[in-house]
Amino acid sequence: MKIIPETNWKEDMKVFRTAAAKYYAGELKRAEYKGISGKFGSYAQKGDKPLSMLRLRMPAGRLTPKKMAFIADSVRKYAINKMKFTTCQTVQLHNLELEPVCQIMEDALQVGIVTVGGGGDFPRNITCSPLSGLDKDEYFDVMPYAEIAGQYAMQFINAEKMPRKYKIGFSSSPKNQSHATMRDLGFAARPDGKFDVYSAGGLGLNPMIGVKVAEAVEPKDILKYVRAMWVLFRTYGDYKNRMRARSRFMQETLGGPENYRKAFQEKLAEVEGTDDFGFEIHPNVITKTGTDTIQHPRAIPQKQEGLYSVIWHPLGGCPNPEIFCQVSDALQEVEAGEIRLALDETAYIVNLNAEEVEKFIAITASDTARSQFEMASACIGSSICQQGVRDSQAVLKVAVEAVREAGIPDGALPAIHISGCPGSCATPQLAVMGFRGAVKERQSAWLLTINGCELQGKEVFGQEVGVIFETEVPDFLVALGRTVADSGMSFADWLKANPEGIQKAAEPFI
Repeated sequence: MKIIPETNWKEDMKVFRTAAAKYYAGELKRAEYKGISGKFGSYAQKGDKPLSMLRLRMPAGRLTPKKMAFIADSVRKYAINKMKFTTCQTVQLHNLELEPVCQIMEDALQVGIVTVGGGGDFPRNITCSPLSGLDKDEYFDVMPYAEIAGQYAMQFINAEKMPRKYKIGFSSSPKNQSHATMRDLGFAARPDGKFDVYSAGGLGLNPMIGVKVAEAVEPKDILKYVRAMWVLFRTYGDYKNRMRARSRFMQETLGGPENYRKAFQEKLAEVEGTDDFGFEIHPNVITKTGTDTIQHPRAIPQKQEGLYSVIWHPLGGCPNPEIFCQVSDALQEVEAGEIRLALDETAYIVNLNAEEVEKFIAITASDTARSQFEMASACIGSSICQQGVRDSQAVLKVAVEAVREAGIPDGALPAIHISGCPGSCATPQLAVMGFRGAVKERQSAWLLTINGCELQGKEVFGQEVGVIFETEVPDFLVALGRTVADSGMSFADWLKANPEGIQKAAEPFI
């Protein structure tokens, strides 16, 4: 298998540094700069002052103590005041001046963090079930395979141009937390230790469930599928119409799922013998155990005896930089400790014994969700993102304050997902309740979608209910929360008993 050493990317970064210097000096327009910077995982932020975000790839969502320490050191060195856990299991740094964005990008290579391919039309960060290897309910640990596939896909970054981005996901159970069945290419674990493979799925405009292109695939063969998808995408992807350049449109282009499956199998046969697909797996063996037990809403028992994962979900996925640094400092002293990032912007602090659980719960207490509702997912929003239509972070903050002030009890509202544009970065289409940025009577508004589901075999995209003025979103949520609370049921039970309940609660606001 071809593996590109991290340090090999440093030479490429000279291109970024030159372009960035011109952009910050006002010599390069933002749109032209975007065409260059995206490849390196950086984009100019919205606003008059030139500032950048930098996306740090974390293959399979795994953030080791070494990588954590590097980020914390960078936060302190450059006084970084905004961070983001993303829905592709990466870490974003925001509000960066010229020197920090260039230097962090280059220095990160020394600890195995690559930003190249973090944006643009390239293989993106590979996603994985966040608690793979630790989850009591999983079929098997898929993380080693996800990491191998991520390393292999990096070779395509400097190869022939693709129509658009290429997203790969690995799922260890039907929970489908990596959305493997809705990626450009997805590997879903089976009870027999093999994979079912899905392709041409995706969210956003024209959302599609992936086509199952193969069943019972041996793990040793996964790289053939990674390459076959790359070849297929370049062959049939739309290079002319950017709006239709995602792989999910190829289901239609090729005449339906059956024809797409046939085309995939043809490319799979073509790539046989064209590359070195062999690899060695290094399982994440955890020998650590714990002797004490602990019960806490944020502590999840792992399959390893006496070990737990602590849930850390900063509001809107934006951790307090100071708390992030404190977590990093404490993590350096923990045997087998690391962070696992999830697609819903949760960070799990894993492999902790009972005493360590208490320590990390205390550290993150002021920087984590207080309720199921506050486990919300929100994109970075239009105050920063050039593509953003609405400010997801702002509307979430106001909604949380309103729900807290109204005294809505935990369990009366679900975790909502909010995306500022049709791009669906925060996956509102798969949420029980999702919001997407919109316009209503020339005012800021949000399209409400309901009853989405990500579970494998039960995938459903949320149905559109209607558009609500931004100023009325908090009122709607409070009204709905009170209705559910008055029933004495949890939101899940209430929704089962009242399938049309959300629509009825939304009617006065639509």
